[in-house]
Amino acid sequence: MSILAPFLALALATLLVAYHRWSLAVFTALTATLLVAVALAGANLTATLVAAVILAVVTLPLLITPLRQPLITAPLLKFYTKILPPLSATEKTALEAGTVGFEGELFSGMPKWDQLLSQPKPVLTAEEQAFLDGPVEQACRMTNDWDITHVRNDLPPELWEYLKKQKFFGMIIPKEYGGLGFSALAHHKVIQKLASISATLSSTVGVPNSLGPAELLLHYGTDEQKKHYLPRLADGREVPCFALTGPTAGSDATSLPDYGIVCEGEWNGARVLGVKLTFDKRYITLAPVATVIGLAFRLYDPNKLLGDEADRGITLALIPRDTDGLNIGRRHFPLNCAFQNGPLHGKEVFLPLSQLIGGEDFIGQGWRMLVECLSVGRAITLPSTSSGASKLAAVVTGAYARIRKQFGLSIGRFEGVEEALARIAGNAYACAALSEATAAAVDRGEKPAVPSAIAKYHATEMARAVAADAMDIHGGKGVILGPMNYLGRGWQAAPISITVEGANIMTRSLMIFGQGAIRCHPWVLKEMQAATHPDPEVRLREFDLNLFGHIGFAISNAVRSWVFGLAGARIGAAPGDAYTKRYYRKLNRYSANLALVADTSMLMLGGKLKFKEKLSGRLGDVLSHLYITSAMLKRYEDQGRPAAEQPLLALAFHESAHKIELALSGALRNFPIRPVGWLLWMLVFPWGRRAQAPSDRLGRRAAALLMSPSDARDRLAEGIFLTPCENNPAGRINSFLPKVILAEPVERKFLKALKNSDIEALDFPAQLAEGVAEGWITAEEKLQLEELRALTWETITVDDFDPADLVSASLNRDQPVAQHRAA
Repeated sequence: MSILAPFLALALATLLVAYHRWSLAVFTALTATLLVAVALAGANLTATLVAAVILAVVTLPLLITPLRQPLITAPLLKFYTKILPPLSATEKTALEAGTVGFEGELFSGMPKWDQLLSQPKPVLTAEEQAFLDGPVEQACRMTNDWDITHVRNDLPPELWEYLKKQKFFGMIIPKEYGGLGFSALAHHKVIQKLASISATLSSTVGVPNSLGPAELLLHYGTDEQKKHYLPRLADGREVPCFALTGPTAGSDATSLPDYGIVCEGEWNGARVLGVKLTFDKRYITLAPVATVIGLAFRLYDPNKLLGDEADRGITLALIPRDTDGLNIGRRHFPLNCAFQNGPLHGKEVFLPLSQLIGGEDFIGQGWRMLVECLSVGRAITLPSTSSGASKLAAVVTGAYARIRKQFGLSIGRFEGVEEALARIAGNAYACAALSEATAAAVDRGEKPAVPSAIAKYHATEMARAVAADAMDIHGGKGVILGPMNYLGRGWQAAPISITVEGANIMTRSLMIFGQGAIRCHPWVLKEMQAATHPDPEVRLREFDLNLFGHIGFAISNAVRSWVFGLAGARIGAAPGDAYTKRYYRKLNRYSANLALVADTSMLMLGGKLKFKEKLSGRLGDVLSHLYITSAMLKRYEDQGRPAAEQPLLALAFHESAHKIELALSGALRNFPIRPVGWLLWMLVFPWGRRAQAPSDRLGRRAAALLMSPSDARDRLAEGIFLTPCENNPAGRINSFLPKVILAEPVERKFLKALKNSDIEALDFPAQLAEGVAEGWITAEEKLQLEELRALTWETITVDDFDPADLVSASLNRDQPVAQHRAA
């Protein structure tokens, strides 16, 4: 046999063991067996002995723990502790907050798909479904978005009262405190439906049920605080807001200039120990109408009244609206949107220590409290709002594109419009799956720090893309504001969701991968914790275990990336049916790619990686789209693998796969250490980048689904407000679609006959009368075409106004122009 045979046996064993992630002992035994086999088969004896020596030199020191730890692990531990970047208290809190769910598997390079697919299908309780069908439906019927956004710049009083009476503000509050005690899924469904009729309505309901006093009190409040505030928050006697952002502390929320000084003061006629607060906050939703304000500030104790520390850290407090020194009530005007939002200020506002959330026990733990609660609220409110808006835009734009005709054709038949419709369909499908997946994670008891960042960023970005495409298709119908317009206010509001709860630029470039690389990685956080353990013996033992686990993990991902790349992700164990198995295999490949590139980046760049925001953003995109595609596949499985939905799944999946490869390509082409980037490229893309954007044929199928009634279209529209009532023009247009489609053959027959006739009548009623007289259409068909004309006319009609109706109410002869000031 060839002299190369022993070395080929060594290489084959390495590939097999690394691909399957077998242990070092298995590798040693397998390689030894192969070397014996090739030797007996006549391989060159010297070459076999050399290969055996290589095997022994590599494996024996690693297999013998008493030899490995002092000779290899100890020096590496010493080096590791030197290069380990110091973590600020803020970074450490962010990393330790929350839990890791299936996103950890996506970072593993070898996802355990059974862990995802075995999760129960999210289902509402009968009580929750009844709430959606009853009070939520009624709230939507009571909502006139034009009246809210143009006339009142607020919800009408009767709607405010209805929301309070039906406990919309107490969805997350347990029944024992008078709340509804709903699941996160129900919370998601309620916000999604409200958002499909009014962004103002969904914001007003969403904020009290996300980051705010109720959530914080549930987790950290004292018994007295819970008993007093939670029942009042549940039934609307108290309207909450939470004040975090200020002029100089936005995304960098830990740099709070707002402070409190521990001192004695007067409270309810008694002299008590408390805090004197000075603060300046802005962009606070519900602040103008709030009766209880949650406040984040830094607490100082210069006179050591509470202990030896002067700087006690970020702390949270509850301020009643009538507290002396609180300046509240003025409003911001966010992009013409009507939800209550404004600044609040205070100078030397005194509160007793009993008003600190959690009391004295939680002094200085405010940032951890916020990070943990924010991950839950951010996982639901904004993604659900985005999902509701995207679903509404998808189905109504599809109906509009079928009903609206130009050049004798439905505009949806033009390829340019069809292309935009396909993008809308794919984004709406992905957004719906993503928002439901993150809500389901919360119901499983997770605190999804990384998924909530993914959902917040991508759901709001997809909703903005859907709004842009829907506006393009509607043209003037979307531009002209008025009671008939159902898109314009959503288009105006899109940048608000992009900005709040962590600006999207920061979320993408810092948070998703920044947290995910350490929290989701199976070894990195364990290594960091082991390296800082106070017991030297435990430190060495734990670091040894995690270090060599990490090394094996890295080798495996390099091999799996290369093998999957060579095979075009056509091999490997994967779940799914004949249609989806290929998708799971692609995700197996991309998971290995992410783990390999992330590991290499952390190894080569160390602490500098957190300043490489473009690289971090691209790797965050890979993790995000792995999560989004997993959510879509889970939805497809939960729905019973509906064949009619396959075009939507395929379109959204291929778009994500294309973006994953673009992100990996950008990361490797711009890798700071060029030779390392070249080597990674050969492992990740041995044949070059292959994934393509969805085909035109697939886009045509997806667009057609939006323009015709079907089970797939109904499932996409599930959970939004489409009741064709007077205040819901979108619902009315959607209800026209079946009648319009039914009338289309009659219309084509009539127009063809009219074109070939010599009838001189120009007005439509006269033409129809001639058509009946000539026998082109029946009297019943004439009525059908008259109805079609009426439905089409209502669909394309826009509003116009008397000029006086558009003048601000503050501009009249008896009242000066309203005063404003910079905030």
